Amino acid sequence: MRRDFCDGIGIARILNATLVLPKFEVAAYWNESSGFADVFDVDYFIQQTQGFVEVVKELPEEITSREPFRVDCSKRKGQFDYVEGVLPALLEHRYISLTPAMSQRRDRYPVYAKAALCQGCYNALRLNKALEAKGSELFKAIPKPFLTLHLRFEPDMVAYSKCDYPGLSSTSLAAIEAARGDRKSWTGDAARSWRNRGKCPLTPKETAFILQSLKIPTNTTIYLAAGDGLLEMEGFTSVYTNVYTKSSLLDSKDFNLMHGNTKAALDYYVSINSNAYIATYFGNMDKMVSAMRAANVHYRTLALSRRAFANLTALGLEGVELANALWKSHREDFVMGRGTALPDCFCESTL
Repeated sequence: MRRDFCDGIGIARILNATLVLPKFEVAAYWNESSGFADVFDVDYFIQQTQGFVEVVKELPEEITSREPFRVDCSKRKGQFDYVEGVLPALLEHRYISLTPAMSQRRDRYPVYAKAALCQGCYNALRLNKALEAKGSELFKAIPKPFLTLHLRFEPDMVAYSKCDYPGLSSTSLAAIEAARGDRKSWTGDAARSWRNRGKCPLTPKETAFILQSLKIPTNTTIYLAAGDGLLEMEGFTSVYTNVYTKSSLLDSKDFNLMHGNTKAALDYYVSINSNAYIATYFGNMDKMVSAMRAANVHYRTLALSRRAFANLTALGLEGVELANALWKSHREDFVMGRGTALPDCFCESTL
């Protein structure tokens, strides 16, 4: 959602349009209701985007009494252009709801739109005061120094990947099957090809093995940035025993009252400020964290390679031989640890 906000600011600048304060569509993620102001500082957002785009909290009733005209750009192909493809709908309907195109479309933004996008991403979107205070409380409670690990191995994540994990416990397999729905896992040559392309999430046990291959001590303090319901965690915590989570550090009553959005925001806050950050999947949150850490000159940012692990194990490597090969495949990124800014993004920051 944060990524789409960034794109929305850039697109509004391209179209010279007024941006209405975004609304969350959380049903696809969490069964709850929360709004922009529950996470972000609204007044600060509007103040920081002045001069880049005009932002309003709401539109006049005569406009909002009708549904906006919906424009879905997410699946547009080829040389898609917002001025040619979206501006006519805006001029005709005056009030539109926009689903941004894929992020790589930023490479065709004019420089002034890239500047607006980056102002929104790196400067304007900060947590509201209450949530930032809670994030600061959580951050202070974690023993220093510490590494944040964004581990993705929830049932719905595994089900969505269509990957097969025959070595899991019966409890984990049942949870994955319940989340699978009509998504059938790949089998045979298709499954092997899919895994070798790096499409399958690392299990906690595989993650622990890679961290050991990178010579990360098993007594390292690790903050686990993750959603509820991680599977097979004993494969990780049996190796790395100094692990902390939101639920273990925050008051249980306070924690249980939080929305999924606010919990994710706390993970984001800790992740961009931690001494190091490691991602096992490099999804949307990981890209945003990596970009923000690069902008803030917080190095020691690394994405583990699912493809390297899959290809090396497919060759039959194991034990010390596998560990040495994993070290070699990660060495350059591990030593540099720079993180990356959003692609083709024009910012004043020196990255």
